Amino acid sequence: MSSRGKSSKVSGFYKMPVEKRVEFVKNFSDLTDEETRIFSSSLDIKTADKMIENVLGTFELPLGVSVNFLVNCKDYLVPMAIEESSVVAAASNAAKIARINGGFTAKCTNPLMIGQLQILNAADIAGAAQNIMDHKKEILLLANAQDKILVDLGGGAKDLEVRILDSPLGKMIVTHLIVDVRDAMGANAVNTMCEAVAPMLEEITGGKVRLKILSNLADRRLVKAKAVFEKEKMGGEHVVDAFLESYTLASVDPYRAATHNKGIMNGIDALIIATGNDFRAIEAGAHAYAARSGQYTSLTTYHKDKNGNLVGEIELPLAVGIVGGAASMHPKARLCRKILGVTTAKELAEVVASLGLAQNFAALFALSTVGIQKGHMSLHAKNIAVMAGAKGNQIDKVAEQLIKEKKIKLDRAKEILAEIR
Repeated sequence: MSSRGKSSKVSGFYKMPVEKRVEFVKNFSDLTDEETRIFSSSLDIKTADKMIENVLGTFELPLGVSVNFLVNCKDYLVPMAIEESSVVAAASNAAKIARINGGFTAKCTNPLMIGQLQILNAADIAGAAQNIMDHKKEILLLANAQDKILVDLGGGAKDLEVRILDSPLGKMIVTHLIVDVRDAMGANAVNTMCEAVAPMLEEITGGKVRLKILSNLADRRLVKAKAVFEKEKMGGEHVVDAFLESYTLASVDPYRAATHNKGIMNGIDALIIATGNDFRAIEAGAHAYAARSGQYTSLTTYHKDKNGNLVGEIELPLAVGIVGGAASMHPKARLCRKILGVTTAKELAEVVASLGLAQNFAALFALSTVGIQKGHMSLHAKNIAVMAGAKGNQIDKVAEQLIKEKKIKLDRAKEILAEIR
């Protein structure tokens, strides 16, 4: 049961009319009537014009909610902005199976981000690197002078690292400024600090600072999530074995791992977008982390426990925030955070990782049993029906016939529609 005293467990949510779904979410998240109206509103053009350049309008994505999520003993409804069919339903079903054995457990490290300063043309590379470390205290003090609010909140520049890299330009020094960004994604704070300390590093090293920017490989900001999926709900231990056979290919083959991890990001990106975070930064960090060993591999691992149940785990960097940027400006992003009920970036990251694991489990479960297309079949058929010109009740009738015939093609949809009319 959630800290709100309400459960996210619900059956047949997808069968409810939209109005009933909104009512369920409204009650779960204590939304006002004004807030619920945001679901059917668009981003106003004045706000959009402040967010990016050369604005012409806005582009909408379907916004749904995944149910049944229990993470660290707390219930969540998980908002997801995505255009791909079956993803939201699949995550909800995975969460329902995980829930039997206590749901997801997740843990996030401190929100440490890395700012990089590239130093070129130092006459004495080794000596310059040592000089940087000798002036570590002064560098950190200067960095922290840039954001006293962050420091007062317990964040700020915490450490310094120096690396010497070989390159086609010769040896270069790369200094890492390690910054605790608290509840922000952190790009603005880190970049500001890097720019502020660059002149000091030039003076210390006698070199030239070229790049001074945050790294999206946030491997100091890792999140782990774990769940036990009940074998009987999966169809028995033989299905667990089939699942593990499917997973093994992703663990050894980058061609499969790329698609495998894309399934993880289906869920993660949908929540990242819904909460106004930077899904491109998350994608970059996740895929770089998947290749950290020198070969691209799965972000998840699976094994069978002593009872024959499936145990799934995920680990990846997640640079997410609940303050700043679109997370603060976009009304639907603010609404989605209220639905989710997270109070820290750490908590958000733990839900995000749990959703990624759920999405990956759902995809592999389908691939190991009925195949991935069955889950997509219904909505795909409806899309084809609409493309054929069907309206209202005609859409379901055409879609049902297409599925029955196992021939989901536009020309056949037009024929069926003509027969109905």
